Amino acid sequence: MKVAIIGAGSLGQSIAKGLLKNRVVTSLYLTKRNTKSITSFNESKEVVLTSDNEEAVKNSDILIFAVQPRHLEKILVNIKPLLKENQLIITVITGFSISKIEDIIGVDKYIIRSMPNTAASVGQSMTCLSANQKGKEKVAIAKTIFNSLGVSMEIPEEQLQAATVICASGIAFWMRLIRATTQGAIQLGFEAHEAHELAMQTCFGAASLLKESGNHPEAEIDRVTTPGGCTIEGLNEMEHQGLSSSLIKGINTSFDKINEIKN
Repeated sequence: MKVAIIGAGSLGQSIAKGLLKNRVVTSLYLTKRNTKSITSFNESKEVVLTSDNEEAVKNSDILIFAVQPRHLEKILVNIKPLLKENQLIITVITGFSISKIEDIIGVDKYIIRSMPNTAASVGQSMTCLSANQKGKEKVAIAKTIFNSLGVSMEIPEEQLQAATVICASGIAFWMRLIRATTQGAIQLGFEAHEAHELAMQTCFGAASLLKESGNHPEAEIDRVTTPGGCTIEGLNEMEHQGLSSSLIKGINTSFDKINEIKN
């Protein structure tokens, strides 16, 4: 695959690392106004660094746009005359609808909106995809790309805002829970590096257990809670303090904000 990532910021770099790690590209153009901050990618022979979006577009079959929303329209207008008939356009940009992209470059283009997260850099992203009518013909290609970075799921475009909160913002939510567990472990007497390792691996183990077993979280919780035991005592105290309620409220607050940004 000849891929270009237009806008190699944090998310763009995460996608690039995942693509290179899994060796799914024959060439990878990375564009950024100042390429000095991404020179580490020069270690990969497949990579070309450039500040010239037009160069990247001309030499790639798949274009992944990872710029800030306010810059996308201008970039699309500039590269529109260079777009080839078969090119696949993928965006990872919050709030920029497929219809708005079609208004700029045409309904006859293969367009897919995606929402991966930064775990793409380690091959563990959860990516949601939505395509225009033409783009549905190339969803399989997009899934090949994003499955190499983790797991992908095709959903209706109207659910992408919610998916952004759960999957992209969700990375930060889970990081905060791991940090809190780390702090609790330090309070119980562990060194900071030990506490971090305990919290991190336990979180990873919990997710892996659910994924492998297919069980509901409560079924696995029941396996480690005994009558009058320390686990149920701790869980009940967390619920009394509003753990689940706070998390749900936070998710809904993020959703309200993302809709405000879109509007």
